[in-house]
Amino acid sequence: MGYEFKRFPVWGLMALMAATRFHHFGDLQTPPDASWAVFFLAGLFVPQSGFFALLFLEAVLIDLLATTYGGVSDWCITPAYLFLVPTYGVLWFAGRICRRHDLDRTVGLIRTLVVLTVAVGLAFAISNAGFYFLSGYFDHLPLRDYLRQVAGYFPPYLLTTSAYAGLMLAGRWLWRQRTAPLSRPTG
Repeated sequence: MGYEFKRFPVWGLMALMAATRFHHFGDLQTPPDASWAVFFLAGLFVPQSGFFALLFLEAVLIDLLATTYGGVSDWCITPAYLFLVPTYGVLWFAGRICRRHDLDRTVGLIRTLVVLTVAVGLAFAISNAGFYFLSGYFDHLPLRDYLRQVAGYFPPYLLTTSAYAGLMLAGRWLWRQRTAPLSRPTG
């Protein structure tokens, strides 16, 4: 695959996050938050490392606007918010790892989805550990009870992230099929 996406439309990833970040799991009127998939896909497709900082700044700005003007609760804005840096970093780095996979072959796609699944699990653990230990909300709740409560949120995070990433990878594959040079029979 190499660095074939030097002209990848980064504005598209930024727009996707801006359009979806207001609601974690979505509802009938809004799509679920694509932020985790955006960080993974940016790591996969955007060669500039500085784009991570730009995406993180966008996420913070969206959260600030949502909680200040959008009527979104600021319950998650605690010292644990800093754990979003390693949370998103894991997803970004996983995308970077997958750059070496050949996304035009089934085995490359499978490897990419395996890495994504592991990354989502790790990101989920980091994010929730930070929230448990630093939010100040769980001083009297044993860790095992907290883990039991948040475990049910993992499947939606995995499904949402995988769905957005899968749609992007499928779109990429279709685009590559459309733009691939036509093979001409010889002779």
